[in-house]
Amino acid sequence: MALLIIFCLVVWTLSPRTVAVQAVTVVLAYPSRTITTLTASGYIVAQRKAALATKATAQLVWLGVEEGNRVEKGQILARLESADLQAARDLARHDLEAAQYQIAANTAELTDARLHFTRMGKLVAGDYVAHSEYDTAKARLDKAIATLDQAKATQASRIEAFNQAEATLAYTDLEAPFDAVVLTKNADVGDIISPLGASTTSKAAVVTIADMGSLAAEVDVAESSLHLVKVGEPCEITLDAIPSERFPGKVHMIVPTADRTKATVLVKVTFDKLDPRVLPEMSAKVAFLSRPLTAAETTPRVAIPDTAVVTRNGKPEVFVIQDGKAVRTGVALGEALGDMRVVTSGLATGQRLILSPPDKLQSGDAVTLAEG
Repeated sequence: MALLIIFCLVVWTLSPRTVAVQAVTVVLAYPSRTITTLTASGYIVAQRKAALATKATAQLVWLGVEEGNRVEKGQILARLESADLQAARDLARHDLEAAQYQIAANTAELTDARLHFTRMGKLVAGDYVAHSEYDTAKARLDKAIATLDQAKATQASRIEAFNQAEATLAYTDLEAPFDAVVLTKNADVGDIISPLGASTTSKAAVVTIADMGSLAAEVDVAESSLHLVKVGEPCEITLDAIPSERFPGKVHMIVPTADRTKATVLVKVTFDKLDPRVLPEMSAKVAFLSRPLTAAETTPRVAIPDTAVVTRNGKPEVFVIQDGKAVRTGVALGEALGDMRVVTSGLATGQRLILSPPDKLQSGDAVTLAEG
């Protein structure tokens, strides 16, 4: 019986134990975390953006772009039905031509009246004609002058009417106001486009475009932390869509108003160099830095939390979780990055480590992940 008890104790002592632990993943950390004074979240927003609409109410008859197309300033993107406006423009042009012909006729009449008046002046001076004929010639001349002035005023009015008709017709052509990319298409051929989009059957905008060269990160900074932000200071921008990269930037503007509901102030951060993968409305995080990064600080390092490292026999070690067991692994450590340490050898990103290993933990012990 005593031998059986001793055997059971030996088996229990030598058999692997199961220990509940917390785990952490080996990651790439950037040295910039040591000089980060503040972080904030927000979105990528185009600083130049336009919803192209029209002053005219008409049916959309042609649409020449779709989402993602690049357009140039002045390029026609869409056309509205314009037969009535073209007719009004042609009528205004014909009225203008008629006014010009009327000026020509009145100019000829004025020339004849001036010659007749001069002739009558000479004749009345020699008593060859009655003075009444001279007066009639003078009245004719005055009337010709007034008629010509009236014709010139009519011409000026017809010019303005023609220009107005041209401008109204131009409203049916939607031009890109700047080089941009089409973000959304809000209407299709056949839709009624109205300046106000007042009814459910009409659309106010045809397409929405944005200048991709004007993209910037807009983040909300708490009022209590606003003193840590200064215009022109360096920043590092990270995107949820591209988590493996950091984009350098700087504070462009602190919008001079606060959001009373969130107690935050909007801060705009521009990119030092735009990446074509950056798109409007992407989620962004901005780290405000105390100084510009050096070239060496832009390279990420393999890093782990300080609490994952234990010192045994005078050497730093960690416990790697492998096949449900703790495997003691020696590592070489580098500089500190805040609450993390750089690992120069011994680990690779993605490996799972035990956080704060218990003193009783031994290599080979079975482990389970503790909740929380």
